[in-house]
Amino acid sequence: MSASITVVGLGSGNPDRLTIGIIKTMQRASKVYVRTLSHPVIAALNEFQVNPESFDHVYEAHDTFPEVYESIASALINLARAAEDNREIVYAVPGHPMVAEATVRLLRERCPGENVTLTVLGGESFLDEAFVRLGFDPIEGFQLLDAAELQASVLQPQLHTLIGQVYDMFTASEVKLALMELYPDDYPVIVGHALGVEGEEAIQRVPLYELDRIEGYGNLSLVYVPRSDDSQLRQRTFARLHEIVGILRSPEGCPWDREQTHESIRKNLIEETYEVLETIDEDDPEHMQEELGDLLLQIMLHSQMEEELGTFTVYDVIQALNDKLIFRHPHVFGKSSAKDAESALQNWEQMKAEEKRLKGLSPEKASVLDGIPRDLPALMKAYKLQKKASKVGFDWDNIEGVFQKIEEELGELRQAVAEGQSAEDTALELGDLLFAVSNAARFIGADPEESLSRTNRKFVSRFSYIEEQLALQGKSVEGSTLDEMEALWQAAKSGSSHSGGIHG
Repeated sequence: MSASITVVGLGSGNPDRLTIGIIKTMQRASKVYVRTLSHPVIAALNEFQVNPESFDHVYEAHDTFPEVYESIASALINLARAAEDNREIVYAVPGHPMVAEATVRLLRERCPGENVTLTVLGGESFLDEAFVRLGFDPIEGFQLLDAAELQASVLQPQLHTLIGQVYDMFTASEVKLALMELYPDDYPVIVGHALGVEGEEAIQRVPLYELDRIEGYGNLSLVYVPRSDDSQLRQRTFARLHEIVGILRSPEGCPWDREQTHESIRKNLIEETYEVLETIDEDDPEHMQEELGDLLLQIMLHSQMEEELGTFTVYDVIQALNDKLIFRHPHVFGKSSAKDAESALQNWEQMKAEEKRLKGLSPEKASVLDGIPRDLPALMKAYKLQKKASKVGFDWDNIEGVFQKIEEELGELRQAVAEGQSAEDTALELGDLLFAVSNAARFIGADPEESLSRTNRKFVSRFSYIEEQLALQGKSVEGSTLDEMEALWQAAKSGSSHSGGIHG
Protein backbone atom coordinates (compact mmCIF):
# COMPACT_ATOMS: atom_id res chain seq x y z
CA MET A 1 0.00 0.00 0.00
CA SER A 2 1.43 3.37 -0.98
CA ALA A 3 1.58 6.42 1.25
CA SER A 4 -1.71 8.28 1.32
CA ILE A 5 -3.28 11.55 2.42
CA THR A 6 -7.00 12.16 2.77
CA VAL A 7 -8.13 15.78 2.76
CA VAL A 8 -11.44 16.65 4.41
CA GLY A 9 -13.34 19.90 4.80
CA LEU A 10 -14.38 21.17 8.22
CA GLY A 11 -17.15 23.30 6.78
CA SER A 12 -17.91 26.96 7.23
CA GLY A 13 -17.87 26.84 11.04
CA ASN A 14 -21.02 25.15 12.31
CA PRO A 15 -20.12 21.71 13.75
CA ASP A 16 -23.67 20.48 13.12
CA ARG A 17 -22.89 20.62 9.38
CA LEU A 18 -20.05 18.06 9.56
CA THR A 19 -21.01 14.92 7.68
CA ILE A 20 -20.92 11.49 9.30
CA GLY A 21 -18.49 10.34 6.63
CA ILE A 22 -15.96 13.07 7.42
CA ILE A 23 -16.21 12.42 11.18
CA LYS A 24 -15.60 8.69 10.65
CA THR A 25 -12.67 9.43 8.34
CA MET A 26 -10.98 11.51 11.04
CA GLN A 27 -11.75 8.95 13.76
CA ARG A 28 -10.10 6.05 11.94
CA ALA A 29 -7.04 8.02 10.81
CA SER A 30 -3.67 7.28 12.35
CA LYS A 31 -3.13 11.02 12.62
CA VAL A 32 -5.21 14.12 11.91
CA TYR A 33 -3.59 17.40 10.98
CA VAL A 34 -5.33 20.73 10.58
CA ARG A 35 -3.99 23.77 8.81
CA THR A 36 -5.04 25.99 11.71
CA LEU A 37 -6.80 25.74 15.04
CA SER A 38 -8.45 29.09 14.36
CA HIS A 39 -11.77 27.59 13.28
CA PRO A 40 -15.03 27.21 15.22
CA VAL A 41 -15.34 23.46 14.52
CA ILE A 42 -12.02 22.56 16.17
CA ALA A 43 -13.46 22.80 19.70
CA ALA A 44 -16.19 20.28 18.81
CA LEU A 45 -13.77 17.63 17.50
CA ASN A 46 -12.96 16.49 21.02
CA GLU A 47 -16.52 15.19 21.30
CA PHE A 48 -15.67 12.76 18.51
CA GLN A 49 -12.34 11.71 20.08
CA VAL A 50 -10.42 13.57 17.38
CA ASN A 51 -7.33 15.42 18.62
CA PRO A 52 -5.67 17.10 15.65
CA GLU A 53 -2.21 18.57 15.39
CA SER A 54 -2.01 21.95 13.71
CA PHE A 55 0.39 23.75 11.39
CA ASP A 56 -0.10 27.10 13.12
CA HIS A 57 3.60 27.15 14.00
CA VAL A 58 4.48 27.22 10.29
CA TYR A 59 2.85 30.65 9.92
CA GLU A 60 5.30 32.07 12.44
CA ALA A 61 8.30 30.58 10.65
CA HIS A 62 7.70 32.25 7.26
CA ASP A 63 7.15 35.77 5.97
CA THR A 64 4.64 35.10 3.20
CA PHE A 65 1.57 32.92 2.73
CA PRO A 66 2.98 31.12 -0.35
CA GLU A 67 5.98 30.05 1.74
CA VAL A 68 3.64 28.81 4.48
CA TYR A 69 1.54 26.79 2.04
CA GLU A 70 4.60 25.24 0.37
CA SER A 71 5.99 24.27 3.77
CA ILE A 72 2.71 22.63 4.87
CA ALA A 73 2.39 20.66 1.63
CA SER A 74 5.97 19.39 1.90
CA ALA A 75 5.47 18.43 5.56
CA LEU A 76 2.30 16.46 4.77
CA ILE A 77 3.97 14.52 1.97
CA ASN A 78 6.90 13.65 4.23
CA LEU A 79 4.57 12.63 7.05
CA ALA A 80 2.56 10.39 4.73
CA ARG A 81 5.67 8.62 3.47
CA ALA A 82 6.96 8.12 7.01
CA ALA A 83 3.67 6.81 8.45
CA GLU A 84 3.94 3.32 9.96
CA ASP A 85 2.52 0.57 7.75
CA ASN A 86 1.64 3.33 5.29
CA ARG A 87 -1.40 4.13 7.40
CA GLU A 88 -3.65 6.90 6.25
CA ILE A 89 -3.22 10.42 7.58
CA VAL A 90 -5.96 13.02 7.36
CA TYR A 91 -5.50 16.70 6.63
CA ALA A 92 -8.50 18.84 7.64
CA VAL A 93 -8.97 22.32 6.27
CA PRO A 94 -11.57 25.03 6.87
CA GLY A 95 -14.54 25.08 4.52
CA HIS A 96 -14.40 22.94 1.39
CA PRO A 97 -10.97 21.57 0.35
CA MET A 98 -11.42 22.72 -3.23
CA VAL A 99 -12.50 26.29 -2.44
CA ALA A 100 -9.77 28.87 -1.78
CA GLU A 101 -7.40 26.30 -0.26
CA ALA A 102 -3.87 26.73 -1.63
CA THR A 103 -2.35 23.82 0.31
CA VAL A 104 -4.76 21.39 -1.33
CA ARG A 105 -3.91 22.75 -4.76
CA LEU A 106 -0.22 22.16 -4.04
CA LEU A 107 -0.90 18.60 -2.84
CA ARG A 108 -2.87 17.86 -6.01
CA GLU A 109 0.07 19.07 -8.08
CA ARG A 110 2.83 17.29 -6.15
CA CYS A 111 1.42 14.02 -4.78
CA PRO A 112 1.38 12.08 -8.10
CA GLY A 113 5.10 12.75 -8.57
CA GLU A 114 5.85 11.83 -4.94
CA ASN A 115 4.03 8.47 -5.18
CA VAL A 116 1.50 9.57 -2.58
CA THR A 117 -2.18 8.73 -3.03
CA LEU A 118 -4.35 11.79 -2.47
CA THR A 119 -8.06 11.58 -1.72
CA VAL A 120 -10.14 14.72 -1.38
CA LEU A 121 -13.49 14.55 0.42
CA GLY A 122 -15.99 17.37 0.45
CA GLY A 123 -17.23 19.62 3.16
CA GLU A 124 -19.57 22.53 3.49
CA SER A 125 -18.03 25.60 1.84
CA PHE A 126 -18.44 29.14 3.10
CA LEU A 127 -20.19 29.59 -0.24
CA ASP A 128 -23.09 27.40 0.90
CA GLU A 129 -23.69 29.64 3.88
CA ALA A 130 -23.17 32.79 1.80
CA PHE A 131 -25.88 31.80 -0.68
CA VAL A 132 -28.31 31.21 2.19
CA ARG A 133 -27.39 33.98 4.61
CA LEU A 134 -26.89 36.68 1.97
CA GLY A 135 -29.88 35.53 -0.05
CA PHE A 136 -28.80 35.30 -3.68
CA ASP A 137 -28.93 32.60 -6.32
CA PRO A 138 -25.56 32.04 -8.09
CA ILE A 139 -27.33 30.90 -11.25
CA GLU A 140 -28.06 34.59 -11.87
CA GLY A 141 -24.32 35.05 -12.44
CA PHE A 142 -21.65 34.77 -9.79
CA GLN A 143 -17.91 35.22 -9.31
CA LEU A 144 -15.66 34.35 -6.37
CA LEU A 145 -12.52 36.45 -6.00
CA ASP A 146 -9.52 36.43 -3.67
CA ALA A 147 -9.02 39.65 -1.71
CA ALA A 148 -5.25 39.28 -1.92
CA GLU A 149 -5.27 39.29 -5.72
CA LEU A 150 -8.24 41.53 -6.44
CA GLN A 151 -7.94 43.82 -9.46
CA ALA A 152 -10.54 46.13 -10.93
CA SER A 153 -10.06 44.56 -14.37
CA VAL A 154 -11.77 41.30 -13.29
CA LEU A 155 -14.84 42.91 -11.74
CA GLN A 156 -18.15 42.42 -13.54
CA PRO A 157 -21.03 44.44 -12.01
CA GLN A 158 -23.67 42.28 -13.68
CA LEU A 159 -22.53 39.32 -11.53
CA HIS A 160 -22.98 38.64 -7.82
CA THR A 161 -19.46 39.01 -6.42
CA LEU A 162 -18.06 37.37 -3.30
CA ILE A 163 -14.60 38.40 -2.15
CA GLY A 164 -13.08 35.91 0.25
CA GLN A 165 -10.11 35.94 2.62
CA VAL A 166 -10.64 39.48 3.86
CA TYR A 167 -8.51 38.85 6.93
CA ASP A 168 -8.10 42.35 8.36
CA MET A 169 -8.80 46.06 7.89
CA PHE A 170 -5.71 46.49 5.72
CA THR A 171 -6.99 43.84 3.30
CA ALA A 172 -10.44 45.45 3.44
CA SER A 173 -8.83 48.77 2.47
CA GLU A 174 -7.16 47.17 -0.55
CA VAL A 175 -10.49 45.63 -1.56
CA LYS A 176 -12.20 49.02 -1.20
CA LEU A 177 -9.67 50.75 -3.45
CA ALA A 178 -10.04 48.09 -6.15
CA LEU A 179 -13.85 48.27 -6.04
CA MET A 180 -13.83 52.08 -6.16
CA GLU A 181 -12.17 51.98 -9.57
CA LEU A 182 -15.48 50.69 -10.91
CA TYR A 183 -18.21 51.29 -8.34
CA PRO A 184 -19.36 54.65 -6.89
CA ASP A 185 -18.10 55.46 -3.39
CA ASP A 186 -21.54 54.98 -1.83
CA TYR A 187 -22.36 51.68 -3.55
CA PRO A 188 -23.92 49.32 -0.95
CA VAL A 189 -21.78 46.31 -0.04
CA ILE A 190 -22.24 43.64 2.62
CA VAL A 191 -19.60 42.35 5.02
CA GLY A 192 -20.16 38.87 6.46
CA HIS A 193 -18.30 37.47 9.49
CA ALA A 194 -18.52 33.77 10.46
CA LEU A 195 -21.65 33.13 8.41
CA GLY A 196 -23.75 30.33 9.88
CA VAL A 197 -21.75 30.11 13.11
CA GLU A 198 -24.09 30.50 16.08
CA GLY A 199 -23.11 33.35 18.35
CA GLU A 200 -20.39 34.61 16.01
CA GLU A 201 -22.20 35.52 12.79
CA ALA A 202 -22.37 39.20 11.91
CA ILE A 203 -23.72 40.75 8.71
CA GLN A 204 -23.23 44.45 8.06
CA ARG A 205 -24.48 46.52 5.13
CA VAL A 206 -22.31 49.60 4.53
CA PRO A 207 -21.53 52.07 1.74
CA LEU A 208 -18.35 51.13 -0.06
CA TYR A 209 -16.33 54.02 1.36
CA GLU A 210 -16.82 52.61 4.88
CA LEU A 211 -15.58 49.13 4.05
CA ASP A 212 -12.31 49.53 5.94
CA ARG A 213 -13.83 51.46 8.86
CA ILE A 214 -15.69 48.61 10.54
CA GLU A 215 -14.38 46.12 13.09
CA GLY A 216 -14.43 42.34 13.20
CA TYR A 217 -12.41 41.19 10.19
CA GLY A 218 -10.81 37.76 10.57
CA ASN A 219 -10.32 34.32 9.03
CA LEU A 220 -14.07 33.88 8.42
CA SER A 221 -14.80 37.28 6.84
CA LEU A 222 -15.96 38.04 3.32
CA VAL A 223 -17.33 40.93 1.28
CA TYR A 224 -20.40 40.60 -0.93
CA VAL A 225 -21.05 43.04 -3.79
CA PRO A 226 -24.62 42.61 -5.07
CA ARG A 227 -25.08 42.39 -8.82
CA SER A 228 -26.51 45.32 -10.73
CA ASP A 229 -27.86 45.86 -14.22
CA ASP A 230 -27.16 49.58 -14.03
CA SER A 231 -25.46 50.34 -17.34
CA GLN A 232 -23.56 53.22 -15.74
CA LEU A 233 -21.48 50.75 -13.73
CA ARG A 234 -20.20 49.27 -16.98
CA GLN A 235 -19.31 52.64 -18.46
CA ARG A 236 -15.83 52.44 -16.92
CA THR A 237 -15.02 49.07 -18.51
CA PHE A 238 -13.13 48.42 -21.71
CA ALA A 239 -15.60 45.66 -22.61
CA ARG A 240 -18.42 48.23 -22.66
CA LEU A 241 -16.43 50.50 -24.99
CA HIS A 242 -15.83 47.59 -27.34
CA GLU A 243 -19.56 46.78 -27.22
CA ILE A 244 -20.61 50.38 -27.97
CA VAL A 245 -18.28 50.70 -30.97
CA GLY A 246 -19.61 47.39 -32.29
CA ILE A 247 -23.19 48.65 -31.96
CA LEU A 248 -22.35 51.91 -33.77
CA ARG A 249 -20.93 49.92 -36.71
CA SER A 250 -23.79 47.40 -36.75
CA PRO A 251 -26.77 47.50 -39.18
CA GLU A 252 -28.87 48.88 -36.31
CA GLY A 253 -26.23 51.47 -35.42
CA CYS A 254 -25.23 54.87 -36.76
CA PRO A 255 -25.45 55.35 -40.58
CA TRP A 256 -22.40 57.64 -40.57
CA ASP A 257 -20.25 55.23 -38.54
CA ARG A 258 -21.26 52.29 -40.77
CA GLU A 259 -20.08 54.10 -43.89
CA GLN A 260 -16.58 54.90 -42.64
CA THR A 261 -13.46 53.12 -43.87
CA HIS A 262 -9.81 53.21 -42.85
CA GLU A 263 -9.21 55.75 -45.58
CA SER A 264 -12.17 58.01 -44.75
CA ILE A 265 -11.16 58.47 -41.09
CA ARG A 266 -7.40 58.37 -41.62
CA LYS A 267 -7.07 62.12 -41.15
CA ASN A 268 -9.13 61.95 -37.93
CA LEU A 269 -6.43 59.83 -36.30
CA ILE A 270 -3.83 62.49 -37.07
CA GLU A 271 -6.07 65.36 -35.96
CA GLU A 272 -6.98 63.69 -32.68
CA THR A 273 -3.31 62.99 -31.98
CA TYR A 274 -2.46 66.66 -32.36
CA GLU A 275 -5.39 67.66 -30.17
CA VAL A 276 -3.99 65.42 -27.42
CA LEU A 277 -0.60 67.06 -27.86
CA GLU A 278 -2.21 70.47 -27.52
CA THR A 279 -3.70 69.53 -24.13
CA ILE A 280 -0.25 68.37 -23.01
CA ASP A 281 1.27 71.67 -24.10
CA GLU A 282 -1.45 73.56 -22.26
CA ASP A 283 -1.11 71.39 -19.13
CA ASP A 284 -4.87 70.85 -19.12
CA PRO A 285 -5.58 67.42 -17.54
CA GLU A 286 -9.37 67.69 -17.80
CA HIS A 287 -9.23 68.48 -21.51
CA MET A 288 -6.52 65.85 -21.96
CA GLN A 289 -8.86 63.19 -20.56
CA GLU A 290 -11.47 64.07 -23.17
CA GLU A 291 -9.01 64.20 -26.07
CA LEU A 292 -7.37 60.90 -25.10
CA GLY A 293 -10.85 59.39 -25.29
CA ASP A 294 -11.30 60.78 -28.80
CA LEU A 295 -7.95 59.31 -29.82
CA LEU A 296 -8.89 55.94 -28.30
CA LEU A 297 -12.12 55.99 -30.31
CA GLN A 298 -10.11 56.17 -33.53
CA ILE A 299 -8.12 53.10 -32.50
CA MET A 300 -11.34 51.29 -31.60
CA LEU A 301 -12.95 52.15 -34.96
CA HIS A 302 -9.98 50.94 -37.01
CA SER A 303 -9.85 47.73 -34.94
CA GLN A 304 -13.61 47.20 -35.29
CA MET A 305 -13.35 47.46 -39.08
CA GLU A 306 -10.78 44.65 -39.09
CA GLU A 307 -12.86 42.61 -36.65
CA GLU A 308 -15.75 42.78 -39.11
CA LEU A 309 -13.44 41.38 -41.79
CA GLY A 310 -12.22 38.64 -39.46
CA THR A 311 -8.55 39.68 -39.56
CA PHE A 312 -8.06 40.78 -35.95
CA THR A 313 -9.88 42.34 -32.99
CA VAL A 314 -8.90 45.07 -30.56
CA TYR A 315 -8.08 42.31 -28.06
CA ASP A 316 -5.49 41.00 -30.53
CA VAL A 317 -4.07 44.52 -30.61
CA ILE A 318 -3.86 44.56 -26.82
CA GLN A 319 -2.28 41.10 -26.68
CA ALA A 320 0.36 42.04 -29.26
CA LEU A 321 1.16 45.21 -27.32
CA ASN A 322 1.42 43.34 -24.02
CA ASP A 323 3.67 40.72 -25.62
CA LYS A 324 5.88 43.44 -27.09
CA LEU A 325 6.17 45.37 -23.82
CA ILE A 326 7.13 42.26 -21.87
CA PHE A 327 9.57 41.07 -24.54
CA ARG A 328 11.28 44.45 -24.87
CA HIS A 329 11.65 44.94 -21.12
CA PRO A 330 13.74 41.95 -20.03
CA HIS A 331 15.15 44.15 -17.26
CA VAL A 332 11.64 44.32 -15.77
CA PHE A 333 9.97 41.02 -16.69
CA GLY A 334 13.08 38.88 -17.23
CA LYS A 335 16.52 38.31 -15.79
CA SER A 336 18.34 41.21 -17.41
CA SER A 337 19.08 44.45 -15.59
CA ALA A 338 19.17 48.13 -16.46
CA LYS A 339 20.81 50.58 -14.06
CA ASP A 340 19.57 53.72 -15.81
CA ALA A 341 17.40 55.00 -18.66
CA GLU A 342 20.22 54.65 -21.21
CA SER A 343 20.70 50.98 -20.34
CA ALA A 344 16.94 50.41 -20.58
CA LEU A 345 16.93 51.99 -24.05
CA GLN A 346 19.80 49.72 -25.14
CA ASN A 347 17.80 46.70 -23.97
CA TRP A 348 14.82 47.98 -25.96
CA GLU A 349 16.85 48.30 -29.16
CA GLN A 350 18.45 44.89 -28.69
CA MET A 351 15.08 43.23 -28.23
CA LYS A 352 13.70 45.04 -31.29
CA ALA A 353 16.52 43.51 -33.33
CA GLU A 354 15.79 40.11 -31.77
CA GLU A 355 12.12 40.47 -32.75
CA LYS A 356 13.15 40.99 -36.36
CA ARG A 357 15.30 37.86 -36.28
CA LEU A 358 12.44 35.83 -34.80
CA LYS A 359 10.17 37.08 -37.59
CA GLY A 360 12.71 35.97 -40.20
CA LEU A 361 13.85 39.49 -41.02
CA SER A 362 17.58 39.88 -41.50
CA PRO A 363 18.99 42.91 -39.66
CA GLU A 364 22.08 42.71 -41.84
CA LYS A 365 20.05 43.35 -44.99
CA ALA A 366 17.88 46.09 -43.48
CA SER A 367 18.72 49.76 -43.81
CA VAL A 368 19.91 51.61 -40.73
CA LEU A 369 17.19 54.15 -41.49
CA ASP A 370 14.34 51.61 -41.51
CA GLY A 371 11.53 51.86 -38.98
CA ILE A 372 10.71 55.56 -39.31
CA PRO A 373 7.09 56.19 -40.35
CA ARG A 374 6.81 57.63 -43.83
CA ASP A 375 4.24 60.27 -42.94
CA LEU A 376 5.87 61.77 -39.86
CA PRO A 377 6.03 65.59 -39.81
CA ALA A 378 9.17 66.54 -41.74
CA LEU A 379 11.05 68.16 -38.84
CA MET A 380 10.39 65.18 -36.56
CA LYS A 381 11.44 62.79 -39.33
CA ALA A 382 14.69 64.70 -39.95
CA TYR A 383 15.52 64.40 -36.24
CA LYS A 384 14.89 60.65 -36.20
CA LEU A 385 16.87 60.07 -39.41
CA GLN A 386 19.86 61.89 -37.95
CA LYS A 387 19.64 59.94 -34.68
CA LYS A 388 19.69 56.62 -36.52
CA ALA A 389 22.61 57.67 -38.74
CA SER A 390 24.59 58.88 -35.71
CA LYS A 391 24.36 55.44 -34.07
CA VAL A 392 26.59 53.99 -36.80
CA GLY A 393 29.09 56.85 -36.63
CA PHE A 394 27.75 59.04 -39.43
CA ASP A 395 27.95 62.24 -37.42
CA TRP A 396 30.01 65.29 -36.50
CA ASP A 397 32.45 65.02 -33.62
CA ASN A 398 30.92 68.03 -31.88
CA ILE A 399 28.35 70.77 -32.33
CA GLU A 400 30.89 73.15 -33.93
CA GLY A 401 30.70 71.05 -37.08
CA VAL A 402 26.92 71.45 -37.04
CA PHE A 403 27.19 75.24 -36.66
CA GLN A 404 29.54 75.36 -39.65
CA LYS A 405 27.06 73.29 -41.65
CA ILE A 406 24.22 75.67 -40.71
CA GLU A 407 26.30 78.66 -41.82
CA GLU A 408 27.18 76.86 -45.07
CA GLU A 409 23.51 76.05 -45.81
CA LEU A 410 22.43 79.59 -44.90
CA GLY A 411 25.00 80.96 -47.32
CA GLU A 412 23.72 78.69 -50.09
CA LEU A 413 20.16 79.83 -49.42
CA ARG A 414 21.24 83.47 -49.57
CA GLN A 415 23.00 82.77 -52.84
CA ALA A 416 19.94 81.02 -54.31
CA VAL A 417 17.77 84.01 -53.46
CA ALA A 418 20.32 86.54 -54.73
CA GLU A 419 20.78 84.69 -58.03
CA GLY A 420 17.03 84.36 -58.52
CA GLN A 421 17.14 80.57 -58.72
CA SER A 422 13.90 78.70 -59.32
CA ALA A 423 11.41 78.38 -56.49
CA GLU A 424 12.05 74.63 -56.39
CA ASP A 425 15.85 75.01 -56.08
CA THR A 426 15.48 77.73 -53.45
CA ALA A 427 13.05 75.53 -51.47
CA LEU A 428 15.62 72.69 -51.57
CA GLU A 429 18.24 75.01 -50.09
CA LEU A 430 15.79 75.97 -47.37
CA GLY A 431 15.22 72.27 -46.65
CA ASP A 432 18.98 71.72 -46.31
CA LEU A 433 19.14 74.55 -43.78
CA LEU A 434 16.24 73.17 -41.74
CA PHE A 435 17.83 69.72 -41.79
CA ALA A 436 21.08 71.15 -40.44
CA VAL A 437 19.23 73.08 -37.72
CA SER A 438 17.52 69.83 -36.69
CA ASN A 439 20.97 68.34 -36.15
CA ALA A 440 21.82 71.18 -33.79
CA ALA A 441 18.76 70.26 -31.72
CA ARG A 442 20.02 66.69 -31.39
CA PHE A 443 23.43 67.86 -30.18
CA ILE A 444 21.94 70.04 -27.43
CA GLY A 445 19.46 67.34 -26.38
CA ALA A 446 16.35 69.18 -27.55
CA ASP A 447 13.46 67.87 -29.63
CA PRO A 448 13.22 70.22 -32.65
CA GLU A 449 9.48 69.63 -33.05
CA GLU A 450 8.85 70.51 -29.41
CA SER A 451 11.22 73.48 -29.57
CA LEU A 452 9.46 74.91 -32.58
CA SER A 453 6.05 74.22 -31.00
CA ARG A 454 7.06 76.22 -27.94
CA THR A 455 8.19 79.10 -30.13
CA ASN A 456 4.90 78.93 -32.06
CA ARG A 457 2.96 79.17 -28.81
CA LYS A 458 5.13 82.09 -27.69
CA PHE A 459 4.54 83.86 -30.99
CA VAL A 460 0.76 83.39 -30.75
CA SER A 461 0.74 84.70 -27.18
CA ARG A 462 2.74 87.81 -28.03
CA PHE A 463 0.85 88.56 -31.24
CA SER A 464 -2.43 88.19 -29.34
CA TYR A 465 -1.11 90.81 -26.91
CA ILE A 466 -0.51 93.17 -29.85
CA GLU A 467 -4.09 92.65 -31.05
CA GLU A 468 -5.52 93.20 -27.56
CA GLN A 469 -3.54 96.40 -26.96
CA LEU A 470 -4.42 97.84 -30.36
CA ALA A 471 -8.09 97.00 -29.75
CA LEU A 472 -7.94 98.97 -26.47
CA GLN A 473 -6.70 101.92 -28.52
CA GLY A 474 -9.52 101.51 -31.00
CA LYS A 475 -7.18 100.19 -33.66
CA SER A 476 -6.64 96.95 -35.58
CA VAL A 477 -3.49 95.22 -36.78
CA GLU A 478 -4.51 95.95 -40.35
CA GLY A 479 -4.66 99.66 -39.66
CA SER A 480 -1.43 99.91 -37.67
CA THR A 481 2.16 100.46 -38.74
CA LEU A 482 4.98 97.98 -38.34
CA ASP A 483 6.68 100.27 -35.85
CA GLU A 484 3.55 100.39 -33.69
CA MET A 485 3.24 96.61 -33.71
CA GLU A 486 6.96 96.14 -33.02
CA ALA A 487 6.78 98.45 -30.01
CA LEU A 488 3.94 96.39 -28.58
CA TRP A 489 5.85 93.19 -29.41
CA GLN A 490 8.80 94.41 -27.37
CA ALA A 491 6.41 95.24 -24.52
CA ALA A 492 4.95 91.74 -24.71
CA LYS A 493 8.39 90.11 -24.44
CA SER A 494 9.59 92.48 -21.74
CA GLY A 495 11.43 90.53 -19.10
CA SER A 496 12.05 87.55 -21.45
CA SER A 497 15.59 86.64 -22.44
CA HIS A 498 14.49 85.01 -25.69
CA SER A 499 14.61 86.92 -28.96
CA GLY A 500 11.79 86.95 -31.47
CA GLY A 501 9.45 89.16 -33.40
CA ILE A 502 10.31 91.11 -36.48
CA HIS A 503 13.45 92.77 -35.10
CA GLY A 504 14.33 90.29 -32.34
